[in-house]
Amino acid sequence: MKQLTRPEDITALKPEYQDYFHAIRARIPADRVIIDPVRRYAYGVDASLYSITPQIVVQARSIDEVSFLVQEAGKRHIAVTFRAAGTSLCGQALTDSVLIMATEGWQDYHIDDDGAKITLEPGIIGAMANSYLAPYSRKIGPDPASIKHAMIGGMAANNASGMCCGTSDNSYKTVLDLKLVFADGSVLDTADATSVRTWSKAHETIIHELTAIHDEIAADPELKHLIAHKFKIKNTTGYSLNSFVDFDNPIDILKHVIIGSEGTLALIAEITYRTVVEAKYKASALVFFPSLKESCRAVHDLTRPLVAAGELLDRVSLKSIEDWDGIPEVIRTLPDGAAAILIETRADDHETLEKRIAETKEVVGKYEILYPIEFTEDPAVYGLYWQIRAGIFPAVGGVREIGTTVIIEDVAFPRDDLADGVMALRKCMDDHGYGAGIIYGHVLDGNVHFVITQDFETDKGKAQYQKFIEDVCALVATDFHGSLKAEHGTGRNMAPFVELEWGKKAYSLMKRIKKAFDPETTLNPDVIITTNGLVFMEHIKSMKPVHEIVDRCIECGYCQVMCPSHLLTLAPRQRTAVQREISRMRLTGEDPERLKRFEEDYAYLGDETCAVDGLCQTTCPLSINTGAFTKEMRHAHLTPARLSGAEKIAANFESTSSAVRLGLTGAHAAHSIFGSQLMSFVAKKTRSITGDKLPLWNPWMPKAGKLPNQPALKGDRPKIVYFPSCTTRMMGPAKGDYDQRHLSAVMIELCQRAGYDVVIPENVARYCCGMPFESEGVFEVADKLAKELEGVLLKTSNNGELPILCDMSPCTYRMQHTMDERLKIYDTVEFLHDFIIDKLEVHKIDRTIMLHMTCSAVKMGLQKKFLDLANRCVTKVVVPDKVKCCGFSGDKGFSIPELNQSALTHLNEAIPQGCDHGYSNSRTCEIGLSAKAGFPYQSIAYLVDECSR
Repeated sequence: MKQLTRPEDITALKPEYQDYFHAIRARIPADRVIIDPVRRYAYGVDASLYSITPQIVVQARSIDEVSFLVQEAGKRHIAVTFRAAGTSLCGQALTDSVLIMATEGWQDYHIDDDGAKITLEPGIIGAMANSYLAPYSRKIGPDPASIKHAMIGGMAANNASGMCCGTSDNSYKTVLDLKLVFADGSVLDTADATSVRTWSKAHETIIHELTAIHDEIAADPELKHLIAHKFKIKNTTGYSLNSFVDFDNPIDILKHVIIGSEGTLALIAEITYRTVVEAKYKASALVFFPSLKESCRAVHDLTRPLVAAGELLDRVSLKSIEDWDGIPEVIRTLPDGAAAILIETRADDHETLEKRIAETKEVVGKYEILYPIEFTEDPAVYGLYWQIRAGIFPAVGGVREIGTTVIIEDVAFPRDDLADGVMALRKCMDDHGYGAGIIYGHVLDGNVHFVITQDFETDKGKAQYQKFIEDVCALVATDFHGSLKAEHGTGRNMAPFVELEWGKKAYSLMKRIKKAFDPETTLNPDVIITTNGLVFMEHIKSMKPVHEIVDRCIECGYCQVMCPSHLLTLAPRQRTAVQREISRMRLTGEDPERLKRFEEDYAYLGDETCAVDGLCQTTCPLSINTGAFTKEMRHAHLTPARLSGAEKIAANFESTSSAVRLGLTGAHAAHSIFGSQLMSFVAKKTRSITGDKLPLWNPWMPKAGKLPNQPALKGDRPKIVYFPSCTTRMMGPAKGDYDQRHLSAVMIELCQRAGYDVVIPENVARYCCGMPFESEGVFEVADKLAKELEGVLLKTSNNGELPILCDMSPCTYRMQHTMDERLKIYDTVEFLHDFIIDKLEVHKIDRTIMLHMTCSAVKMGLQKKFLDLANRCVTKVVVPDKVKCCGFSGDKGFSIPELNQSALTHLNEAIPQGCDHGYSNSRTCEIGLSAKAGFPYQSIAYLVDECSR
């Protein structure tokens, strides 16, 4: 990996941070201590409206490391903040001091009591925890809309709830035990009696203070009543004072007060949940009402367990998703002022489900509705409904005026006041100039979110926002005695208003809690407890325009899980954030040296290590393809020399291909003579001497490919056109591959055995789809090559009459999206699935295989066909859930091998014992996968062929 830290980065730190840096470097490896300005800035953004650059970012890997880091910070009176996925919305995962990441390396789990309990480390994504529990028909209680992206550490630290868990199944209600690291570096495992005794004895002050607060609340009926009232609805404002009412034992109190404490009292290094049953039967309905108030009135009469969820969607929020694929037409025709409630009911048997559907219709039918209520049990249909609900916040952010900041707030009203509260909130938004803002949320629990957009570039805009927030707080907390934060956590944007909601007496107890656990205020200062009444107006992030592709990004972080470089350099939202900062500095002209550094380092961090696979688009609610943005940037920086070089290669493509094959032949010969160990040693040394400019050889480097000859045609059989990609023509099998035949030979044999005549385009060696050139931003050359190939394919296929098979999925994807619509172009997987396998006699092999679905296969929607194809051939198929893009990215696996290695970090842990076969549908991806796994990955075509001989 490129060295990113420079000596001046250390001397630029304040003295106490320099001292801290040297102290922790004695134990933490250099690649996990980040002090270069670009990455520090990148880690200073999350899903909130704030941007705060840390002095040092440390990627911790264990409890012992966190304990050490916290102790060293305490010695120097340096503050630390803990962070997991960074999908939080209130700024609680940001700091200007030391940021400790608890993500990679924090993904262990174990399940007990037949799924009734699950123990999770903080770096596990919520949806992943549910996938572990799926075989037991159970799940964790919390179900935030961000569950596919948020991590357990943040979900527990914020007491995130969600759409169905209400107040009964959140982290507070379902936590059984915790493993914690405190401000003094001490560790407590509440499931271990010895740990509890030892820690309690050493921390008598905390135990005594928890007991004292418990007794004071018990002796104060008015305060006890206030706490009970506040937690009848969702409430994450301040600390969980209900801990002192619900429990008597100080350790039980401690466990529950830590939930929702947002890293201000301790790091949650492990949590054990009581799981909940995943109902077998579900049904959902979108019910439309003529007004917002009427929808809230109807929800008032719905309760659990009759319904599991009731989600409000106002007219403005529905407009934000009108253009999504598959959206019901009725949404586009709703009158202004209308609203919808998404209702879900669940049951363990179908008879109960039907009864609940009927009763729900009866209850809601008493109110004015626009259309008859229609429940659906079709997962595809109700899945779309819930996708709509989960995507509302990012979608609204995506339609905002470029340069403005999207802000989501999260309040709750007592159920009896819900309709009046929501209408008062709507009026407040309109009165302050936020008529385009939306209101939606979990109204079954009295909880609504509202989203506005704000221009913070002017003093007028800042003043408008400040006055609005102050008035909203007064409305919710004083007029309706509701919650200023229902489920998103207090953060720094509601910290100044905690006392307003709770009153002096309760707030004084919260300050005592903070002081007991963190007397020096080293853990996440200004979050929950603050003396800065304007902290919610400080460090607001810049949203300067960069490029139309990424300008709509709200930095929610939903892209990160798909990105092959996020463990190595930057995730997509971080690339956007850094580019926005570069844009800001260019506009203001400030700090030219800092700007120069950002531009220089971004070349590697943002450009060279971007795989441009576009998978980020598949989980982005706004379908932003950061890979496409990177290609545009490469094109913008294209030099005449590079363009000329690309044009020469394209003009002499056949000769270039021959040269590549010659080079591979030489490398293979050397490999055969010297062996893998010596070749690897020499290759690494040579690459090092050249400053990493020479591509890195690995033992799975392929032999030279071959040009297939036109097979004999029988003439009485249906024809198909086979276009062997330039990669297949240049690269054959590797020395260690089980099947030493060239892929084109296998493809032709499969097609012939299935009863097809195979037609290969004339002079096929001359043609390329242009994909490698497109990836590098050389669009002119890429399009010229694609046009030439399009012409020959039209001729060979009789203007699209014959189906066309391409054996390289990235090439197929490009061809499908750039060529004449008459051409019916199929990837290996789809062609084998739709045209071949049913015409063969397949004998399933008793074998466990690894399956890698390439980025292009995912983008083409081939996952189900890929799995079906493999399952018809072997007894067990493993698709690693933590491996997305392999990061080989054309030739980057050779030129920047650390990208491929980082992307495949979790591959080997998913390989079952005894498994030694892998399959995919891209030759270059297979090289990287083989190198990481230590056994061959080959095209899925080889497997189909083996099973059908």
